[in-house]
This record gives sequence, C-alpha cells and structure tokens, in this order.
Amino acid sequence: MVFKCLSLKIDNNILPTLSSYYRLQGRVAIITGGASGIGASAAQLFHKNGAKVVIADVQDNLGQALADKLGHQDVCYIHCDVSNEREVINLVDTTVAKFGKLDILVNSGCNLEYRGFVSILDTPKSDLERLLAVNTIGGFLVAKHAARVMVPRRRGCILYTTGTGTTACTEIEGLCNIPANYYGVSKFGILGLVKSLAAELGRYGIRVDCVSHTYGLAMAEAIASIANAALYNMAKDDDTSYVGKQNLLVNGGFR
Repeated sequence: MVFKCLSLKIDNNILPTLSSYYRLQGRVAIITGGASGIGASAAQLFHKNGAKVVIADVQDNLGQALADKLGHQDVCYIHCDVSNEREVINLVDTTVAKFGKLDILVNSGCNLEYRGFVSILDTPKSDLERLLAVNTIGGFLVAKHAARVMVPRRRGCILYTTGTGTTACTEIEGLCNIPANYYGVSKFGILGLVKSLAAELGRYGIRVDCVSHTYGLAMAEAIASIANAALYNMAKDDDTSYVGKQNLLVNGGFR
C-alpha cells in the first residue's frame, strides 16, 4: 500500500448535498476535541447525517452545551483527557455500553497555545512534552482502545486531523506564527502512526486515515472544509475496495 497525500479544496456548498448518499445513519462516532473548533463542526455534521455522536473533550461547559444544543438522545458528552489512559478506556467503554458499538473515531484533540513563533533554541522541554502527551500519546491511546472494540467486529474507521505542522513548510509556519518545531514533531508522529496502524488494522477491515489542513485558509473555512472532508471519508466505510493510509490535505490548493 502507498501512503498518499491528496490536495484539494472541499466545496462546502456541494458536499452537504451529497448527504443523502454519503450517510452515517446508525453509525456510532467518538469525536475527541469535539467541544470546539474542527471537532465541534464535525460533531454537528456527523449528527446531521445520522450518526450517534459522543463528544469527548476536557472543556466540560462547551462540550455539554454542544450536546444540549443538538438536543437528541443520540448525542452525549463525556469528559476525557486523551493523555490519561483510564479516561480513554472509560470513554470507549461508556460509548459501547450506551450505543452498543463503535464505528468511527475522529481524533481532533489538540493542545496548542498560539504564543507566536518560538525557535528551538528557546523551546522548553516541558512545552514539547505537553504537546506530545495530547497530540501524539493521546492519539495513540484513543486508537488503541477504539481498535480494541473494532477488531472483533472487523470493521471501523479511525480518522486523525492534523494542522500546518504536516502540510506546510517551516517558512509558512513561521509567517503564521505557528511553533513549527515542537508542534511539527507531535503532528508528524501522527502521520507515522496512521501509516503503521493502517497496515496493522487493515486486515481487520479497519481504515485509518488523516485529514491535514493549512492555516493558509481562513479558520472558519478550514473548520467547515475539514468537517466535510471527514464526513466524506467516513461515509466510504462500506466501500470494501478502499484501503486506508491516506493523508487528505485540505489547503485550498496551496502547498
């Protein structure tokens, strides 16, 4: 299998009209980082397309407010720090207990404070460790326990979202005031994880993919585009000829 990077701009006016075909009716999805930003947009779009959605986050007020806003018995909020394995186990087990299965995991959790560009010369070890704990170790843990319940059913989808650390050069990151060094380390680790998990879990019918965006897009446009890309990606689960290990770039055509 070849790890592919596809670059495109998702047309948000077109994809929603495909919802009658790319449905998630009856699917159960966990969305980490689902209380705000990309995760919240994905949660709303997945719910709109028929999925039962579990919003997982540490932002309890925002997460519960979103669940209440969607106002349906098929949506709930669960507190989860993805760097804490006990909380990840509780997230997955509670989801299966409530909905009977887990079909989709969208890992959009991220721990990044926009403090401007920081040179590696001035980067504290603690900043790197903090990002690795959530972005990389957290991404590993949620996949581990999602796979635990997906493997026996021999089906499932695991999708990661990454940002400019995996889509743009360091010069662009510098211009956008993104801490390219330690953020890039944490997110490029996710790409490696996607490749290895796709090879390991593909034999069980589990697809593992990644959607990457660039900050060249306006944030609102990026959030909507990524959520739609995630919907498109997840809705292809029944296409047994499709194999994962893909990195879908949502960048407005910019590289």
